[in-house]
Amino acid sequence: MKTIVLVCAAGMSTSLLVTKMKRAAKIKSIEVNIFAVSVPEVDLTVKNKNIDVLLLAPQVKYKKKFLEELVADKNIPMEDINVQYYGKMDGEQVLEQALTLIDSN
Repeated sequence: MKTIVLVCAAGMSTSLLVTKMKRAAKIKSIEVNIFAVSVPEVDLTVKNKNIDVLLLAPQVKYKKKFLEELVADKNIPMEDINVQYYGKMDGEQVLEQALTLIDSN
């Protein structure tokens, strides 16, 4: 089972996206663990969980360098969530983005 973590500021809109991603995964019979964490929670999450990919919500893009340093030694791929997918809350497309990133790693 793959673990996808979305990093956000407070978790409101990202929680909705997580729900939509889980629904898309269920429809496609893909077993994944998807959850969202805020920037302050990311450090502990990276240390304590086996993460396959980290996706950044648009509102935390300014933290990208910090997050890259955080995951550098863990070989966790990381990418900004496509802004259009995020704006539309397109769980299926964000799920595909995450899975593509995992496969390319």
